Amino acid sequence: MVDVRVTRTARVPDSLRVRRYQRAPELGPRLLFFSGGSALNGMSRRLQHYTHHSIHLVTPFDSGGSSAKLREAFGMPAIGDLRSRLMALADDSILGHPEVYRLFTHRLPKSAEAAALRETLDALAAGRHPLVDAVPNPMRQLICHQLGYFRESMPAGFDLRGASIGNLILAGGYLNNHQQLDPIIFLFSKLVHVRGTVRAVVDKDYHLSATLEDGRRVLGQHRITGKEVAPLATPIAALELSAERDAHVPVTATLHEQNRRLIAGAELICYPPGSFYSSLLANLLPQGVGRAIRANRCPKVFIPNPSPDPEQTGMDLERQVTVLLDTLRRDVGETCPARELLDFVLIDSERGDYSGRLSADFLVEQGVTLIDTRLIGEEGAPHYDPDLLVTALLSLV
Repeated sequence: MVDVRVTRTARVPDSLRVRRYQRAPELGPRLLFFSGGSALNGMSRRLQHYTHHSIHLVTPFDSGGSSAKLREAFGMPAIGDLRSRLMALADDSILGHPEVYRLFTHRLPKSAEAAALRETLDALAAGRHPLVDAVPNPMRQLICHQLGYFRESMPAGFDLRGASIGNLILAGGYLNNHQQLDPIIFLFSKLVHVRGTVRAVVDKDYHLSATLEDGRRVLGQHRITGKEVAPLATPIAALELSAERDAHVPVTATLHEQNRRLIAGAELICYPPGSFYSSLLANLLPQGVGRAIRANRCPKVFIPNPSPDPEQTGMDLERQVTVLLDTLRRDVGETCPARELLDFVLIDSERGDYSGRLSADFLVEQGVTLIDTRLIGEEGAPHYDPDLLVTALLSLV
């Protein structure tokens, strides 16, 4: 047996190729994204119209918002980003289930009294609330069962203010399935006809730990993103996993075999825009991720943020590419050639607000190709236009 690498000339955008995918999305390619947060949700909603086979490995390390309350109560991975991506990929055609979508995206009021919130939860779990009553059986029974399990397991004094109903349903399913995420994510993927595959990169109750260039350590994703607390003023020097949120307890996570197979079968691997450390690099930390990426000969694309990211203090484009490669090399070894981990950097230099540029010497040294094309529309600048971004990625498959 001989290993060969076949290449082709790609046109970006390739309108013929894209139209072919649009006509038959059920036959579309397997694009894999390492992501978390909401930055990719808009693109995911458009992506389902071109392929029903995209793969989303999502970070479960969020330590803020509604997910934080659930993690503190039950010692579980964060599920908010998983729920958000499931909803972004849910069938939005007339054959979909808008009633389930409305239920999963509904939040309890932040200003209500605790007793009133518990009454609302009881009504939801019993199927007496209008949001649940609108859901047809057998989905309604399944949802009520998970909510009922959550209600029984909920600690006294649990704060329901602002809680996402979708998060509570998934949490109930997690607890009801022996503290495993996979069965409940699979179940609700089928219930709402998710057009793609959504999985946590690891199913562990771990947290992010960032070491800054001045030696200080920042624990917890919510303290890194610059959204719930003030942005970091000092650049991040290293990112690790910790078994605790409020004390650094180094821990190693290992990529699940099913996720390894998903990476191995991808036809394009994308390092997408979003929070650089807490959404992208966090997904690359588990052992086995870098090796799985290296073993797949498909195109690998990095899409930098087109506007300033609070996590990227002091980082220009060359530094971003270097840190991305260094993170992957922690798993595959320092001598791994860049071209085995990254093929393309995709930008829109005319309309994006990038920090610095990628010099010709740097690109040659790394063996990486820069693709500078239109990715930002007239409206919504400087953020990427979902259709333009999807079109560019599909052209590279």
